[in-house]
Amino acid sequence: MRDFYSILGVKRDAGADEIKAAWRTKAKSIHPDQNREDPNAHNRFAEMGRAYEVLKDPAKRSRYDQQRSKVEALEREQTIMQQRNAAREAAEKAKIAKANAERILAELAQAEAEKAKAEAAKAAERAKATKAKASASAAKPAADAEPAKATSSPDNNAAASGSTDAGKSQASGPGSAQGAAGATAGEAAGPQAGSAKPETPEEMVSHIFGDSPEAAAAAETLKREQEASDINDGIPLRTPAPSILAPIELLSSFVRRLRGTAPPPPPEKAPDVFAEAVVAISDLLEQKSVPITLTDGREVRVPLSGATDGHVVKLRGQGLKFQGLLRGDLAVTVRILRSERFLVDGYDIHAVLPITLENAVLGCETDVEGPEGPVKVTVPPWSNSDQSIRVEALGLPDGNGGRGALVVELRVMLWEKPDEKVTDLMRLMREGLYL
Repeated sequence: MRDFYSILGVKRDAGADEIKAAWRTKAKSIHPDQNREDPNAHNRFAEMGRAYEVLKDPAKRSRYDQQRSKVEALEREQTIMQQRNAAREAAEKAKIAKANAERILAELAQAEAEKAKAEAAKAAERAKATKAKASASAAKPAADAEPAKATSSPDNNAAASGSTDAGKSQASGPGSAQGAAGATAGEAAGPQAGSAKPETPEEMVSHIFGDSPEAAAAAETLKREQEASDINDGIPLRTPAPSILAPIELLSSFVRRLRGTAPPPPPEKAPDVFAEAVVAISDLLEQKSVPITLTDGREVRVPLSGATDGHVVKLRGQGLKFQGLLRGDLAVTVRILRSERFLVDGYDIHAVLPITLENAVLGCETDVEGPEGPVKVTVPPWSNSDQSIRVEALGLPDGNGGRGALVVELRVMLWEKPDEKVTDLMRLMREGLYL
């Protein structure tokens, strides 16, 4: 819907004279005869003519204002619905993120359990090896005592040597089997160890959390922290962990970092609600709050301290409310009700004072009706219709202890009935005196 006020370059509360003057000024500047090289000059001139035809007629202007208000209200409703949908999407994303965090914590708990199980298995193997070593140490003194008994005779020596060789062969048999088994296991594990390349911190974090820039940055930070903690002045502080436990330790470090150093993100804020408050000039002069009803049926009071037309009053925590989000704000735009006698411009109040021709020429003292009662003004001699009288501190309060001004615009008016003396005088001034 086209804005006829912006086409003519006037405000929404402009009077009929101001609209007419704006139309005349723009008609001269954008007339097709003055813009022959512009192919769109005719369309712009026709559009401006339509705008003037609507705004100069009070009935058409009233219908246009009502229709435009409905369109603006519909646009605001659509904006509110879009904001609500955005809030719902944000809530769904937060729910998904929470589910992912819970899944990661569950995976972490499972990884910690597997790590504990692996460490228990290693402890059992170490205990078994220690027990076997102790048994071997106990059997060694008995084997050394047998050759000392066999030195009594050569036959005994031969028998002893035979038994010794047999004992050696028997002793070497299981040992040889164990060595061969160890060599075979080593040969079998060698190619697999060479083919299975351990994952880097970047690959581990990417495998768990995805290929996002945040995950890559976290992996790089964890890598640097791991290198700094593993090596101090070139000396390893602890033995490197087995490759099977490296993802578990990396994941544990990553979660500890998230829990310990990263501050919890602040809750998101729900979208703001926008509304309008139509007030009278007397409400702004009294600086009292006015009630408005929102689209959800709630009634709130809007303070008018230091407000004027177009001023936005923001009420904290009076907007939309969603679960898991901070409550939004309410932004209320103040609109001044149109008046037949007064016009508000900022904090100034404009009023029109009609004066007769003789008072315009000679000057006078008269009263003008202000928003708070009659005000006495002095009209200087030879005043024109384009002049105004400014009376300070009679306008709207600005919220800082000051007030705007009452601006009295002069309008020179003729009498209702023609006056012969004034007519002769004007003829004499125009045509001169003939005898």
